[in-house]
Amino acid sequence: MAKTKGLILVNTGDGKGKTTAAFGTLFRALGRDWKCAVVRFIKGKWQTGEGMMAERIPELEFHTCGRGFTWESDNLDKDKETAQEGWEKAKKFINDPSFQLIILDELTYTINYNFLDKEDVLETLRNKPENQHIIITGRDCPPEIIDMADLVTEMKMVKHPYEKGIMAQKGIEF
Repeated sequence: MAKTKGLILVNTGDGKGKTTAAFGTLFRALGRDWKCAVVRFIKGKWQTGEGMMAERIPELEFHTCGRGFTWESDNLDKDKETAQEGWEKAKKFINDPSFQLIILDELTYTINYNFLDKEDVLETLRNKPENQHIIITGRDCPPEIIDMADLVTEMKMVKHPYEKGIMAQKGIEF
């Protein structure tokens, strides 16, 4: 008999598609009637297509807890506070074994910017319910999370329209 368990999946790297891939898995899980949650840590100011779609799915717990990109921030202390509030919400989902899939979108940035205590994140992930799946997205994933993960995908940018002066487009990037 094949062994199954809750997995930790990481989508990292400098290429596009980390969140997009996570949402593909989310829709697969929702199609299986799984209880799912998403906590977004950075894209707070953007009205994204996935955020607008999430509002139409009553079974999905979807929470945006970021204030936008740090290089656009007017108050890094407030960004840190917002990230910590988001992490407390994420921990409630993780500690609830009824949630089968949780996406921690752009969590890596909050760790790398020292907005969250890395040891608290690692300990929470280590103690997640046995059959719960967690997807973590973001560039520069800390090596401790990569070591802990069951599946790590690195998105590599080969070519991007931005290089030709083409800006992010609705329905494609957001």
